[in-house]
Amino acid sequence: MRFANPAYLLLLLPVLGLVWLELRKRTGAVRFPDVSFLRTRQGLGRTIRRLLLALQTLALTLIVVALARPQRGRVYEEVESRGVDIMLCLDVSQSMSAGDLEPDRITAAKQRAIEFVSKRSGDRIGLVVFGNGAMTLCPLTQDRAVLTRIIDRLEIGVIDGSRTAIGMGLASAVARLKDSAAKSKIVILLTDGVNNAGEVDPQTAAQLAASFGIKVYCIGVGSQAPVTVMVKDPFWGTRPQTVAADFDMKTLEGVSGQTRGQAFAASDAEGLGRIYEAISRLEPTRFKSARHTLYSERAGEFLLPGAALLLVALVVPALWLRRLP
Repeated sequence: MRFANPAYLLLLLPVLGLVWLELRKRTGAVRFPDVSFLRTRQGLGRTIRRLLLALQTLALTLIVVALARPQRGRVYEEVESRGVDIMLCLDVSQSMSAGDLEPDRITAAKQRAIEFVSKRSGDRIGLVVFGNGAMTLCPLTQDRAVLTRIIDRLEIGVIDGSRTAIGMGLASAVARLKDSAAKSKIVILLTDGVNNAGEVDPQTAAQLAASFGIKVYCIGVGSQAPVTVMVKDPFWGTRPQTVAADFDMKTLEGVSGQTRGQAFAASDAEGLGRIYEAISRLEPTRFKSARHTLYSERAGEFLLPGAALLLVALVVPALWLRRLP
């Protein structure tokens, strides 16, 4: 709230002066042999006079405030962002259930991906998962709440995870980005294995990404020590199997190199978080914002009640109260 003509508020001083004079005014007296009949009405008359004085004071105050032109402002912010279009490409093969990352690889990958999404205001982000094949779970969107729920509900088995089709996953992510008008388009590919399935190999998918100006950041996850994972055997059912982190770092580096990206290796959940932070710094979102304040007049909200109260304060004494001449 502001006043367009605040100098008019100085008129409140004369109003206060009139109130002070009215309060100090002595009641007139007449000589009369017996005024006992007036004493019964004295208290009521004093109360009514003070009530009328209060109404007049409030009415004049509201009118003075209206003359000062109170205005209420509403702030509008125009944001022009040059966001980044990002496709998360996550491995959901059986080996991602290994417990070398706390609490396991897939949970750590989900947690860090959600943290990354929450910090990317203004970007469009989507999700592709791959195992024996590839599938888009979320197209590019700015609705981070929806994407976060999809990532949080992601589980091993959402797609056949007996093998790992890295090339197919990357090709699917590129297909989602190739028609984007964004100046910066990236894929963040996370895997813990080697490409052993699919019709498209990682190098071909990388060439396709480079042709559309898409940058690929590859992350290999898993410790070098052997870990035990639960695998589905067609004859024996689900059974434990000891495996070692076997992601092909040379292939990941080759894919990133072809697209002007970078390749990283994460052996624990904390390291994975630092990698996402490094990627976020490499691909910043730029904002240009302008704030405007629009003011609307509020004088009528004070003038109309003030005029109504002043009318009441003038009419009531004339019609109801009787004064001695």
